[in-house]
Amino acid sequence: MSCAIVGLSRCAYYYQPKLADDSVIMSVLSAITDKHLRWGFPKCFNRIRKLGYKWNHKRVYRVYCELKLNLRVKRKQRIPPRNPERLSVPSKQGECWSMDFMSDSSRNQQRFRTFNVIDDFNHEALGIDIAVSLPAGRITRYLGKLAEYHGYPLKIRVDNKPGFTGKTFIDWAKSHGITIDYIQAGSPYQNGYIERFNRTYRTV
Repeated sequence: MSCAIVGLSRCAYYYQPKLADDSVIMSVLSAITDKHLRWGFPKCFNRIRKLGYKWNHKRVYRVYCELKLNLRVKRKQRIPPRNPERLSVPSKQGECWSMDFMSDSSRNQQRFRTFNVIDDFNHEALGIDIAVSLPAGRITRYLGKLAEYHGYPLKIRVDNKPGFTGKTFIDWAKSHGITIDYIQAGSPYQNGYIERFNRTYRTV
């Protein structure tokens, strides 16, 4: 009777909306973000589509925010104090290598990186590895190939990029008795030999 008075159907009055079950979306999003810590929502959503799920963009983003994944903060890596040795010319080959990364793009705008290695004694370029991605595992394998021909150096001078400060690279150096001479953060002049090589390499 009351529904008739206000002009509302009884079906509409008793209707209870069915809440969507987002547990699967939560599980998939959590798995993706645990594996790819630096990915934002666009990359996560593209991966979800590649996995074959057809969830709506807005629905996935709502769950993404409910999980507070949009509030993730990338913590700045805390670099320990560095006391690099003074830049000097070694007395023989193989005493010290300098190495660094460079980034550039091809004519079709494809980004790539290069890993440059020189011998500080005569500034000879020992090798240049080029790839879209240069993880620590690839770096150590490449250095191993260079060492097969040139021998392992006593010391290597590098900056504080993640590829050089991670466990993979540090363990590799220790296993071959190589000292890592880290320069101070924001002081590229302390690695002047490789910086000079990079400038020449980029302009040639």
